[in-house]
Amino acid sequence: MATNTKDYGLVGKKIGMTQVFDEEGNVVPVTIIQLAENIITDIKTKERDGYNAVQVGNFETREKLMSKPAKINLEKKNLPLLKKLQEFRVHETVEGIAVGDAVNAEEFFKDLKKVNLTATSIGKGFQGGVKLHNMHIGRRSHGSKSHRQIGSLGAGTYPGRVFKGKRMPSMMGNKRVTVTKVNVHSFDAEKKLLLVKGPVPGKAGNEITITGNGVRTWNEYNKAV
Repeated sequence: MATNTKDYGLVGKKIGMTQVFDEEGNVVPVTIIQLAENIITDIKTKERDGYNAVQVGNFETREKLMSKPAKINLEKKNLPLLKKLQEFRVHETVEGIAVGDAVNAEEFFKDLKKVNLTATSIGKGFQGGVKLHNMHIGRRSHGSKSHRQIGSLGAGTYPGRVFKGKRMPSMMGNKRVTVTKVNVHSFDAEKKLLLVKGPVPGKAGNEITITGNGVRTWNEYNKAV
């Protein structure tokens, strides 16, 4: 069944990096992702909301750290106070699950070789063109005064302005980034730890949205469970 890559997913937290040994005794560098609660807090339908989606809540928090509308909404559904609510769009009406159910992470990662990871990248502050856009540096010979400058910004007389989209110094990082097809090394169902081999955006402690790379929909997950 063709499906969107965001048709089915979970949320976790990046813990850090370590190394493990594979079956052949080789050292494999991996990143550890701790899965959150992943409780279904709402099921959106096209008839009621205009689109189909599954809302998943994560990371239990204190009452004082929540807004009043969000707190009342979760209390009406007899759900714990959750910090993050993440929606996953679906193409069809979801059946077989109800509000308050916990997503079965073990079933999610069963036979799953690759995942997509979405998070906020590490912010690196205001950077120049050499680091931000990988521009060439100027000559280091005697008399040169333009070692790391970005050079000409455009003509002077006409058009007499800088065109939109010109690559210039700017803020670097701190953006929403998705890394696709990251290899899944293993999953510890007891400790809810996911080990992946490949780039994971953000620093330790960042929230990570994990999607199944378009291999399984919510309804297919329900049939498996």
